Parts: sequence; C-alpha cells; structure tokens
Amino acid sequence: MYFRRVLSTALLLLGIAAAPAAADSSPSASPSGDSAAPTQAGTSFRTATEIEQGQQATASGSTGDYLYWSFPADAGQRPTVKATVKLPEASTRHAGQTWQLDVYDGLRRRQACQYGAQTRTAAQDAASVELACTLRTVRSWSETWANDPLPGTYYVRLTVTGLQASDLGLPVGAEVKVDSKDIGGSAAVDGSLAKPLVPGIATSAGKSDSDSGSSTAVLSSIEPDDGWASGWWSDRWVWTAIGGILAALAGIGGYALTRGSGRPSRVPPGA
Repeated sequence: MYFRRVLSTALLLLGIAAAPAAADSSPSASPSGDSAAPTQAGTSFRTATEIEQGQQATASGSTGDYLYWSFPADAGQRPTVKATVKLPEASTRHAGQTWQLDVYDGLRRRQACQYGAQTRTAAQDAASVELACTLRTVRSWSETWANDPLPGTYYVRLTVTGLQASDLGLPVGAEVKVDSKDIGGSAAVDGSLAKPLVPGIATSAGKSDSDSGSSTAVLSSIEPDDGWASGWWSDRWVWTAIGGILAALAGIGGYALTRGSGRPSRVPPGA
C-alpha cells in the first residue's frame, strides 16, 4: 500500500511537471492580424523588408532581381522559410529557369538548410516554382569559430540563378512565409548572447546627440512576440525537477524498507 501511494504521487507530479514542456514544444503562434503583410521586397541586406513569423509577404519584381526579406528568430526555434515564385507567361519565356532561396544570419553568414528544396529548376511551361529551407535550431550561444545559428535577424534572399539572357527582366511575383517550431530543452546550451544579432549599422537622422556628435543606432523594429531571449525557459528545468522528485521518493522508499519495524515487544527496554 505504501509503495502504491508513492507511485501514485510520482505519476501525478510527473504529469503536472510535463504539462509546461508539452505546451512549450508547440509551433510558434502567428502574429496578430493587426499588422499588414508587406507587399514589397528589398534589393539588398540593408534594405531588406522586415516580416514577422507567420506573415505571408508578397512582392513583384523582374527575373534577375535580388529580393530580400528579414525576420527575427530566437533561441530554441527552428525556422522554416517557404517561397513561391509565380513565373512569367510561358509564351514569353525561351527556356526553363532555376531559382534559389538563401538564408543568412545576423552576421550575414549563409546558413545551411537541414532539409527542403533550396534550389529548383522550373520547366519552360511551369506556372510557378516552390522553394523551402528548414534551418538548424537557433542556439542561445556558440563558439566564435562555429557557424551555428544565433538569436537575431535572419535574411532571406530569393533570386534566379540560371536562365537565358533573353528572359532577363520578365515580370515575376513572389510569396514568402516563415514559420518556426519551438524545439525546447533538447537543443538548449549553457550560455547566452549579451544582445541579439540585429541590424545596427544605420543611424537615425534627427536623433543625433548635439553635444557628443554621436548618432543613435537604428535597430530592427521587429522581435519575437515574447521579446528577445524568450527561450530562457525550457523543458530541461522540468526534467531536472522530475529527477529530483523521483530521487527523493526513492530515498523515502529505501528508508521505509531498511528501517525495520522497531524494537520487538518481547524485548525489555533495558536489554
């Protein structure tokens, strides 16, 4: 009976502690409907159009253009970038086209895709081409020599890499969307960045300090819903707590087994 009570208590505590971990591992929520999705793209890293995760951004351009967007990604997230290119009319094209989707981190280092069709060739009669790139999980900290994804702004570049010269300049449309999955404690590491890797090289006109002659840096205007470093909580805390509880219960059970039933009634106190 005693061990049954101990086991029931352990299972109850396990269920209570595991609930936050299950909620933390769900995909990230889409942004509120207030913010309008962008309808244009930048032409360089510095002019990249900012989008939030969950938004469906669109843009119009010409074959041969470089289209840029940027989005925030925090520690513990595994972003997936999807892009759809609406190609020109088949009658205006002379051959197939090869499109490529690249993702760069806040240091403008090209990040490898875990999986997804990052480069695709569309046939001459194809109406569209779809690309995708799932990045590695963003880490809260990394060695300086490593190329691990870190919290901050990420850049998406979409461009055509293979086509005939006669097809340059034809109109195209593009759709880009970024979603993330929260991985949780399985990807957690010890340590964190002092600041996220967000753009800060531009300066704000009209905000300069007249006394010191310095200017205020313009940082990225978008960030995760819960703010940067929102991934401080992970299910590593949950499983650590569960391990401590189970160890305590095991100690109580071991003591109950080994302490015996006390002095037998037939033995006098002075014996």
